[in-house]
Amino acid sequence: MERSMKYLFLAVLIQTVVIQAESGGVAGPRAVVIPSGEVQLRGLFWLPRGRGPFPAILFNHGSGRTREELERLGPYERKAETLGPVFARHGYAFLYLFRRGVGLSADQGANSVDLMNAEFTAHGQDARNAIQLQLLENREINDSLAGLAFLRALPEVDARRIAAVGESFGGSLTVLEAERDSAIRAAVVFSCAGYSWDKSPQLRARLLAAVDRAAPPIFFIHAENDYSLAPGKALDAELRRLRKRSRLKIYPLVGESAEDGHAFLYLRVSTWEPDVFAFLGEHMRGRTNAGGRN
Repeated sequence: MERSMKYLFLAVLIQTVVIQAESGGVAGPRAVVIPSGEVQLRGLFWLPRGRGPFPAILFNHGSGRTREELERLGPYERKAETLGPVFARHGYAFLYLFRRGVGLSADQGANSVDLMNAEFTAHGQDARNAIQLQLLENREINDSLAGLAFLRALPEVDARRIAAVGESFGGSLTVLEAERDSAIRAAVVFSCAGYSWDKSPQLRARLLAAVDRAAPPIFFIHAENDYSLAPGKALDAELRRLRKRSRLKIYPLVGESAEDGHAFLYLRVSTWEPDVFAFLGEHMRGRTNAGGRN
């Protein structure tokens, strides 16, 4: 009975997202299933108006929400609802992939934040740092790469023009993905490792090594009151030292807390929108922009 009620809730939620997106003049998403190893991940997929194949975006979300955060902030699916119509309006197919334990994939294992918190409680900060890197390097990157493979197989998508966008834990994941997949045309990274950078030497070293080997241009974004600005500054500086294509922008304060600053991606869409789509337009040549921007 509990499982039936859960899937009924998911169906209603997806239908709500579709109706809200269509009311804004953008076709609503369709629910998709993405196999990744032994699990079946879910995602929400938006297409622009018009004829494809379209350039596409794979979105890498954060580490998930604890039960307390879900009660306080609401379901993770609302984040997808905020972003999908924006990217579709600018002419991009957009996949918001829910990795294990998060949102529509909540039944596919524990999410990363719960695993990291459990390690911290049991064994301290060093243990949390270790499992964070283990997750990024294994389970999470495998799920994200499965999302890329799914996009490239779709007839509506131009497989030669795919970018990755990520935030927080998913920003770190996007940096690792840029290292692993040289066919990615561009990467946009919001609030990368803002919470963990200052606490994890292992993560700092790994991300710096990743940008050394990354091929696509990367745009690092923070709000001024993020938990830390050091990740974007350090990674951008490393790319510039290597004469690679990079951009860093730190936007004004958002809200009243570091949590608000870390959530800049969702709280201030209209602020970052012109810069991000100009960056994507520059590095994903040949795109037809429905909004008339380049």
